[in-house]
Amino acid sequence: RIDTPSRASAMSASLVSRPAVLGRRLVAAKASARPARRRAVATSAAASDDAPLRRALRTVDTGALMKGTEAPEATQQTDTKETPAAATKAEPVVVSATAGSASEDAADAFTLRGPEPQKFGVADGELANVLTASGSFVTRAVSGALCEGWTPSIVEGECPKGTYTLGEIGGRYIKETSDTHKFPRPAMPIELYEFEGCPFCKKVREAVIWLDLDVLFFPCPQGGPTFRERVKAEGGKSMFPYMKDPNTGVAMYESDDIIDYLYDTYGPGKEKVSSLLRAGAFTVLTAGFGLAPRMGAGSRYRAARMPEKPITVYSYEASPFCKLVREKLVELEIPHLMKSCGRGSMKRQELVDRRGVFQAPYIEDPNTGTAMFESSAIVKYLEETYAEAA
Repeated sequence: RIDTPSRASAMSASLVSRPAVLGRRLVAAKASARPARRRAVATSAAASDDAPLRRALRTVDTGALMKGTEAPEATQQTDTKETPAAATKAEPVVVSATAGSASEDAADAFTLRGPEPQKFGVADGELANVLTASGSFVTRAVSGALCEGWTPSIVEGECPKGTYTLGEIGGRYIKETSDTHKFPRPAMPIELYEFEGCPFCKKVREAVIWLDLDVLFFPCPQGGPTFRERVKAEGGKSMFPYMKDPNTGVAMYESDDIIDYLYDTYGPGKEKVSSLLRAGAFTVLTAGFGLAPRMGAGSRYRAARMPEKPITVYSYEASPFCKLVREKLVELEIPHLMKSCGRGSMKRQELVDRRGVFQAPYIEDPNTGTAMFESSAIVKYLEETYAEAA
């Protein structure tokens, strides 16, 4: 076995495009000490020096550059109070990642429908959508693609049957590992209230991939009648992203605080947060520019039937194919349990064990017993199953 001693931090240097290099230089130029802003129950942090810029960014529309609003910094303990659902909608059944979820059901509990998975294949008529959904490759580089401590290695011999591999070359195969198995894992999934076109929300979604966390997403598109109201009732403000951790009782706004909390609680510590998430205004701008080509797709509510149970999605933030599915889930305000599967994630092997192949996105819908690969087929399925006629 010949190991390639590359890790995520080293790979970034060789893979990241000029915008990411500039991001690291800007990070180096910033003051290194930013006070930890996790607070006790119901305390508010003081305004930061770049508050005017942040307020300006919150008003940006990523239809032109989508609207991404963040709340003033606040951390609070949650209680069990639920906001009543809209009169015409049934409240979804919230499941945990360890009990009763679709991900824990046997694969044969779902009927695989739709086309066979085609690696890197683009369905007819979908090329423009895939290209515009790829903006983050240019502006965000590997953030949202790799897990912490990602390490590829070349292994001599044929890849064992049923083993996930990045690829095979001349009697060798490429194995991917990461450090995420060393980190504490939450017993129940983190809950995130956010929407697709918000650059602040995107930062948190990227952090989730770095840490390989499973997250229960409650989409909050503009005009959404259900989960925006819940956030306002529980947190006091209709601001996003908003995180709840049922494992600790912590709830908070503010993307930087959420990222610090996740790294401290389920990662290597906040001092190890990727520089691609630490570049302040540059991070937000590059996230926003990466979203801009989609012109706000997936950020405005469309009337839909609320499923009784969340849909399980194997996905990762950097994939344009996964983004197209996420847009539809958010647009229709469909709760979904995301099984994070960035490079180095053990959940790539998990999906191979379930279906004999890894490809993202992949969904399992416990409401209909349907399983499906291929983004264009999934988007069509969600539209036909849950969208209401205009």
